[in-house]
Amino acid sequence: MLEPKALQLTAGSAVLGLLLAAGAVAVAGPWDSGQRTAERARAAAQYPTGGAHHEGARPPAAGAPAPAPSAQGVLTALGEAAAPPPAGLKGTLDPLLDAPGLGPLRTASVVDVATGEQLYGKGADTPMTPASTVKVATAVAALTALGPDHRIPTTVVADPGARRITLVGGGDPTLDTTRLRALAKDTAAALRGRGVTGVRLFYDTSLYSGPRLHPIGVNANIAPVTALMTDEGRVDGSTRGVAPRSADPAGDTARAFGRLLTEQGVTGADDPAPGHPAAKRTTPLARTHSRPLSALVEHTLTHSDNDLAEALARQTALATGRPASFEGGGAAVRAQLGRLDVPLGGARFADGSGLDRRDRISAALLTALLARAAEPGRPELRPVLTGLPVGGFSGTLENRYGPASPGAGLVRAKTGTLTGVNALAGTVVSRGGRLLAFAFLAGRTPSPSTAQPALDRLAAALTSR
Repeated sequence: MLEPKALQLTAGSAVLGLLLAAGAVAVAGPWDSGQRTAERARAAAQYPTGGAHHEGARPPAAGAPAPAPSAQGVLTALGEAAAPPPAGLKGTLDPLLDAPGLGPLRTASVVDVATGEQLYGKGADTPMTPASTVKVATAVAALTALGPDHRIPTTVVADPGARRITLVGGGDPTLDTTRLRALAKDTAAALRGRGVTGVRLFYDTSLYSGPRLHPIGVNANIAPVTALMTDEGRVDGSTRGVAPRSADPAGDTARAFGRLLTEQGVTGADDPAPGHPAAKRTTPLARTHSRPLSALVEHTLTHSDNDLAEALARQTALATGRPASFEGGGAAVRAQLGRLDVPLGGARFADGSGLDRRDRISAALLTALLARAAEPGRPELRPVLTGLPVGGFSGTLENRYGPASPGAGLVRAKTGTLTGVNALAGTVVSRGGRLLAFAFLAGRTPSPSTAQPALDRLAAALTSR
């Protein structure tokens, strides 16, 4: 697919460079590896929600959502003297944070990204169940450990003589039928080059360890977590949101691969079995790679993709020499964030997706991570900002912030939703052109239908400050 040429922006000072790198992005649509794909995401017409309360696709309300507003106002401010940080947030946000729809537990943090100054805080250091906003932490950790250009491999190797071959899972849940077919074609060509037309096929998922099932159990929000799967284990042809999942994604993928090899004239591959390569020394036959990590992070955040978030946590564990398990992933995420000098008091990462209620994260940590992602000296973290859904326009915010809302097209934020838990964390550009990072976390909420509008009003209020 052709991509538009990446927009190049420069600035003459650290503050202006920061705002151009992050503030101007705040009004654009999702990017893949730094390139605009908002229109493409919009055309996909997917409508899931965050956390464990994903909803199925549904048509948008008549006349909504409108295209994201132009960035003209922000760019104009960049050419002038920087406006001071907005004042008086307490008087604006206190009444909104007291909304009954947010339940009895609510915390908040608002930070001026350019200076790091906290402009507003209510229980900002209190650890809360973050739901899917924990994906911000997972994404930052993965990019810090692996870099934005890392790609996850899926490999086929052969034992000596090439009569026994093994499909080796590398932890890429985005592997699809098209890439699997290309992998089979390349494998068959490599076998023919060795004079082999018949093989015994095995598949190896040993890269991951620990439980395959998420603690929430069998669930339409996430497949069994395995190093080998196709289409995130979805069995209904969907690409986002809730879906029925395979109980054996690795086996299904191996069997599909065997059928594709048979179509290529390779016999004996139609009954694959789990197992490792029999020999210590194997020969690579073929390999396929995921999109760059930057694109995977953007997809994870835009669509609150639980399967991909768990894969990112495990890739972080592997990169740091830890077991690729729920426990190893959590330890790796915490260790990587510890390198960024962010407030980790009370933080706990029980999983990478936020489906586990044992996760704990503070509003101050979320705003600190967003501010780190905007720093001019950390371009590798920029996909965390560019992947945030746009209010009223894309991802899990597509059906929030109607055309009349001041936050439509201007609020970019990661949603979080579990039963009794609602959260929103992201960025917004103030009226004076300041880029603000915010996080609002609420617990024991009565209903998403009342909590989500209350959170949206909090974020939208920052656009007028």
